[in-house]
Amino acid sequence: MEKKLFPIETVAEYNDLLGVETLHPLVSVIDLSKVRPMKHARHTFGFYTVFLKEVKCGDLIYGRQRYDYQEGTVVCLAPGQVIGVEDNGEIYQPKGWALCFHPDLIRGTSLGSRMKEYTYFSYEVNEALHLSQQERDLFIDCLLKIRDELRHALDRLSRRLIVTHIELLLEYCLRFYERQFITREHVNRDILARFESLLDRYFESGQAKQQGLPTVRQCASELCLSPNYFGDLIKKESGKTAQEHIQLKLIDLAKESVLNPEHSISQVAYELGFRYPQHFTRLFKKIVGMTPNEYREKPIA
Repeated sequence: MEKKLFPIETVAEYNDLLGVETLHPLVSVIDLSKVRPMKHARHTFGFYTVFLKEVKCGDLIYGRQRYDYQEGTVVCLAPGQVIGVEDNGEIYQPKGWALCFHPDLIRGTSLGSRMKEYTYFSYEVNEALHLSQQERDLFIDCLLKIRDELRHALDRLSRRLIVTHIELLLEYCLRFYERQFITREHVNRDILARFESLLDRYFESGQAKQQGLPTVRQCASELCLSPNYFGDLIKKESGKTAQEHIQLKLIDLAKESVLNPEHSISQVAYELGFRYPQHFTRLFKKIVGMTPNEYREKPIA
């Protein structure tokens, strides 16, 4: 049986679904505890959404760990992503807050040009942000400031002020995620160690020769993480990007193989998963400072 997916293209359409007034066609702040009771459903949105879910986080699982913050969970979705659960016939009363804003609102603004920096909009729901009570209060204060501005009579500064308040909220989310990466350091170290083991297995098993170079997306999938969350976590934990980790692993293995006179440079490249030996030579020189042939011929200190 095909699972139903209900697209919601505009902020006003979402407001109508929830039974709340549309104060601005491109942005809305919604107190979910005051919307009409509704059924479960799976939706895609044509706009950005930031949900603060009022749930007891201890009842849910984050990866293999239980949530360690009790006051709220923030989930951020970019346009086109899917959220919700299948309709089971149950009527429920949502709780929490939602901020919805259409890409047209921020087009041509500094926020519009910086949205790609907020990588958490592409995280999976199980990589959500977990707020302390103080962070939750600050988060809701930002939402209320946006709502106050929406209730103000529209003037030439309305859009600028609304966008500024949204940008401030998203900046706070960046800060809170920084804190979360630190407080979950033991989980992050485990993921970093699993990443290193994954790369070791990939090259030792000969998969690289058969399937090509490992990608960040591929590694993230193996570790059950979204590419953006995985990349941000590795960068915060190690100071290097996930791509840099892969490249350094490649070069470490390449150095051993290059020094074996029975292996041609092309052979080494193909064994490591490169389609073209010249790409291998270029990367080797970039990281080591000399070509594979130069490295092979240099005198041993």
